[in-house]
Amino acid sequence: MKIIIATIKSWNIERAREMQRRLKEAHEVRIFTGKDELTYDNVCDFNPDYIFFPHWSYYIPEEITNQWECVVFHMTDLPYGRGGSPLQNLIVRGHKETKISALRVTPQLDGGPIYMKKPLSLEGTAQDIFIRCANVIFNEMLPCFLEKKLEPVPQSGEPVIFKRRKPEDSEITDNMELNTIYDYIRMLDAEGYPRAYIDFGGYRLTFEEAELDKSGRLLEAKVQFQIK
Repeated sequence: MKIIIATIKSWNIERAREMQRRLKEAHEVRIFTGKDELTYDNVCDFNPDYIFFPHWSYYIPEEITNQWECVVFHMTDLPYGRGGSPLQNLIVRGHKETKISALRVTPQLDGGPIYMKKPLSLEGTAQDIFIRCANVIFNEMLPCFLEKKLEPVPQSGEPVIFKRRKPEDSEITDNMELNTIYDYIRMLDAEGYPRAYIDFGGYRLTFEEAELDKSGRLLEAKVQFQIK
C-alpha cells in the first residue's frame, strides 16, 4: 500500500518517520511537512491509497480530496466539537476525556463519515495530550487502515460547533478560580501555541509548566515577563 502522511507537528513527524522505517518492506510511506508539498502534482506522482492528516492546519485542495481518500483525525467525539481549537474548547468546557475521530475529508468542515474512534485522556499539558494522541493515531488507528479496507459511517446526532480560539482568548482574569487558571495554562502549553497570559503594566506575563497541588489551593508555574 502507498500512503502519504501530512503533518506539521514534531511529535507526529517523528512517529511518521518511525513508521516509514518500520514499514519500508511492506508499504511505501511518503511524509509531507509543509503546505507547499501538498500539491496535486506531487500527490498524483505518488498516487497513494490514502492521505492521512494527523495534525494539519492548512487548506486541503478539493482536487486532491476528490481524487484520493483523505483521512483527518479530529480530537472530539464527532459530531460533537466540529470546528477549531478542539483541545482547548474541550478543556474549558470541563471535559476530562474525549475521543479521536478518524473521518473522511469532505467539503463540510469535520462533517465527513467516520472510520473509527479511539478514547483519549485530557490529563496533563497540551503537549502531553498531543503526544498521547499521536501514539494512539500511529499505534492503534493507522495500522487498521493498512490491514483492511475500512468503510466510513455517516455521522449521527446534532452537531456542536466549536469556534476557533484566538490568542486574546488566553488571558487570565482576576475572576477565575485557581483550577480554571491551571486549565488555561496547561491547555496552551505546547509547541507552537500562544501561552496563557496576564497583562501587568507595560509587561505581558506568560505562563507554562503549571502544577496544581491536591488541595486545589496552590498553583505553581513558570512565568516569563515580556515588554509589550
